[in-house]
Amino acid sequence: MLETLFLGHPLLWVFIVGFLSATLLPGGSEALVITQSCLGQPLLGLWLVASISNTLGSVVNWALGRYLLHFENRRWFPISPEQRLKGERWFARWGYWSLLFAWLPLVGDPLTLVAGVLRVHWLPFLLLVALGKALRYAVIIYAAGLAGC
Repeated sequence: MLETLFLGHPLLWVFIVGFLSATLLPGGSEALVITQSCLGQPLLGLWLVASISNTLGSVVNWALGRYLLHFENRRWFPISPEQRLKGERWFARWGYWSLLFAWLPLVGDPLTLVAGVLRVHWLPFLLLVALGKALRYAVIIYAAGLAGC
């Protein structure tokens, strides 16, 4: 029954994969988005689902970063005070605009976690991450169309 539910709703798969791939879990959603684009999924719906789910996955990272702060005085805390200070300086230099690149492989997911640790306000975080991810999926879907699938 669950198999029928997912097979009948490919955008649900796009949502799940897009969400999980934006968390600290390994994975990517680009291949699935391209495949669904080539299979004739309505492009606006595909773009919206991929962009929203991927952004929500980044919000999970941000929330984890905020939650981690409760443990910053513990020995096992993964970020030393020096590293945190270095991150704050980097963020002061490059600012919130770096969040436009939260879609980048390898650095994007940790960037959203660090934004939570550094107490970046949720609204600029959400707007910049969503804009960057939406632009990325627009380019991916457009490129798939150009490739002639």
